[in-house]
Parts: sequence; C-alpha cells; structure tokens
Amino acid sequence: MTMMKMKMKMKISSFLFLFCFIETLNVSVVAKLSASNNVSQKDMVGKQKYLELRRQGVDEVGHTAEAAAMRAFQLRKKKRKGIFRKKETSLAQVLFPGVSSVNYIDKEVVQIYTDVVNSKKTQIPFEFYDLPYCKASTDTELSGRFAKQKNNLGSRLQGAEMKPAPFALRVKNSHGCKILCEVNMGEKKLKWMRRLIQRHYRVHLTFDQLPVLMRSRKLNYAVRGYPIGFVSAAGDEDGKQDFFLYNHLKFTIFYQEDSGSFDGVRITGFDVHPVSKLHSKDTCDGVTDLANEPSSYQILRQVKSGEKQTITYSYEAQWTKSDLQWADRWDVYLIGSPDDDVHFFAIFNSLMIVLFLTGAIATIMIRTLRKDIAGYNQMQGLEEAQEETGWKLVHADVFRPPTTSPMILSVLVGCGSQIGLAFFLSMLLATVKLLNPLKKGQTLTAILILYVLCGSVAGYISARIYKYCTGNAQAW
Repeated sequence: MTMMKMKMKMKISSFLFLFCFIETLNVSVVAKLSASNNVSQKDMVGKQKYLELRRQGVDEVGHTAEAAAMRAFQLRKKKRKGIFRKKETSLAQVLFPGVSSVNYIDKEVVQIYTDVVNSKKTQIPFEFYDLPYCKASTDTELSGRFAKQKNNLGSRLQGAEMKPAPFALRVKNSHGCKILCEVNMGEKKLKWMRRLIQRHYRVHLTFDQLPVLMRSRKLNYAVRGYPIGFVSAAGDEDGKQDFFLYNHLKFTIFYQEDSGSFDGVRITGFDVHPVSKLHSKDTCDGVTDLANEPSSYQILRQVKSGEKQTITYSYEAQWTKSDLQWADRWDVYLIGSPDDDVHFFAIFNSLMIVLFLTGAIATIMIRTLRKDIAGYNQMQGLEEAQEETGWKLVHADVFRPPTTSPMILSVLVGCGSQIGLAFFLSMLLATVKLLNPLKKGQTLTAILILYVLCGSVAGYISARIYKYCTGNAQAW
C-alpha cells in the first residue's frame, strides 16, 4: 500500500508539474503573440504614414522631423537590440556601443580630419596629402585634443592614418568663401589628376567621427565623400573630353542645442557641396553664393613640358541648427544609396556560382561512386571480388601517418588551428560588442593580438600530430 501511495503521489506531482509547464508555455505564447500583434499594428501605422509622406514628396535624407520619421521606419528592424527579447533603441547604441557624445562650446576651434582617397573602380587608395592640395594649418590653437589623433596598430597597417585637414572651423561661426592656397601643377600632376577623375576617385573627410556626406534632397540620396572632379559629357571638336576640378568646398555642419539637457552643442550632420570655380581672391573674399556654372568651371588644361597651371583652392562653412537627435545621426548613412544594389547583385552572383559548382562536383561524385558500386555488385561470388579495387584501396590510408616530412604536416595543422581559433575569438568579441567598429583598425589589432596568444594552442596541436606520426615525443 505504501508503494502504491508513493507511486500515486509521484504520478500526481508529475501531472501537476506538466500542467503548470503547459500553462506557463501557453501564457508565454499568448504574450509573444500579443506583443507581435502590437508590433505588427505599429508597423502598419508606420507604413501608412511612410507612404503618405512619400506621396507628398518628402525626402528621407534631410534633417526635418518627417525625414527622421521615414528613416526610423525603414531602419526599425536594425534598431532592436537583444537576443531573445528585442528592445527598441537608437542606431548608435546598436552599431557603436559605449560611444558617448562630444559637447562643443561656442567659438571653439574644431578640426576636420582627412581620410583615404579611393575609388570603386580600382583598389589603389591614396592619402589626402598625396594629391596636390593645400597643406594643413599650423595654428597654435589646435595644439590641444584636436591636433593629433592616435592610431592603433591595425589602422597603421591598413594605411588609414587620420591627419588634420587644412580647413579651420569654429563652432557656430559661419563664414563665406576663404582662400586656402594656390597650387602650381605641372604636366605630370595634371595628367595624374585627370586620371584620378576618370577613375572616379572620391575624397573622404571626417568631423566628430562622422564621414562627410554629399546629400541631395531633390534626388533623395546621400553618398559618402565627394569626387575630385568630373568629365564633360561631350568632347570638343577633336573628340577629347575636358576634365574639371572641384576646387571650392561648401561645408554645412548641423548641430543640436538643448540647454536643459547638456551644455554646448552636439554635431548631428556633416555635409559638403563641391563647386568647380575659376576664381581668385577678389572674387572669393566673403562670397556665399558660389555655384557650379559652366561658364566658370575650373578646367585642367593640357600644358606642355615645363609649363604649370595655377589652381586656387577655397572653402566656406555654414552652421545650421537641427532638431535631429545625436543618437539618430547615423540613420542617414544606412539609407539606401544608388550604389547599394551593386553589392546585393555581387553577393547573389557569388552564391549562384557556389551552388552551380557544388552541384557539378556532386554530380561527378555520384556518377563515380555509382560506377564503382555496380562493379562491386558484379564481382560478388567471384574469386576476384576478394581483391580490393577502386575506392576500397584508400580506406586504410586515411589515417596513415605520412612517410615523408611529418614535421611539415604538423606545422601546417598547428598554424591552421591558430588562425582558425584567432578568427573565431575575434568574431565572438565582435558579437558581444567588445569591438567598436567606429575605431578604425581595432578589429585588425584584436586579430593580431589573438593570433599571437593562440600560438600556444598551435604548438600543442603540432606536437600532438608529430608524436602521432613518429611516435617520438622528444624529437619535437
């Protein structure tokens, strides 16, 4: 009776446990379904609002509240953080965790930094000062935190050295056209600049860790960097095209100001509008209405050996107050630009090639195996079936120690394990947000450090492989 009571109690307790588990599961499922329904309803409302704004002709790249709402709708899935429970957050916290804003005071001297000059048509990058541009200013006011930016090992190996640009800016201090310098270009420099323009090289600058943008609200797109120049659509009477240089830059800096939340201003946008202008100091001093006019383009002439062409470089700056929040300033960089479709096409093309090659190899392997298996079936019952042929000849040689150069095999296996483990640990650190992609070269630095630390793993695996191949543990 006692055993029966105990069995009954165990059955009842197990039944109660199963019932509670099922009820808990039902409650969680219902909660998830209700949450998903709320999210879907919210997405439907946001989609209707987005389509309505699109019909009204509102752009997605501006600094208006409508443009920010349209970007937030398109990036709503990227602004959810968490593994099991997705929480809505800003894009800055998802992409750059731990990065805080920098507050600037009025009339403070700030610095623009130069980045690489590259092109999608070629893999050869250049530094900003490799081109015949003006040199950086030696202003003593920049001797503080903006004078020099530290570079880690990875950024130095990648060649991404951030240097101060020759543009002097002060917070909330707009000014008109200012002459930077005049550069005399010889025949070789002019020919090189025309080649760079023909290959669509773009200049990249950064300010407050924001890459410079060319933004067009009419065409509804925003691209990073600005081109060195452009080529005329039609050639002259001899059939040769003319090359024009962008020698004047219009900078527009957007900032957020909220005296109740923080002191000073925060940078929320960094735009540039390049202008090709054949001008001098008399036509530039304080002018704010410079525009691209075909009659005054700065052309790059074809000079003879020994002759030079003088190019006048200038810039202007405008500070504009914006209602955009600092945490949402990265949204515009992820909105689709005209060149994004090329990347998706390249990825799709690569996947199709891999699938095609995999199918071809699988077909060859299946036909070969089927032929061997048919031969084995025909030889059953015969004396010659005892002899191993075809695939059976290598079944005993898979784990056979090599007779020559076991040291090379051991070293290669150890190096492969070292590289694989370093790569896996780097991906793990990036997944848990310990690597900040905003800091250039940090990922490469982490890979190099982890590769060195994984040397002990490579030594252990190589020693084990060598001992297995030779049976001599002391020979290593």
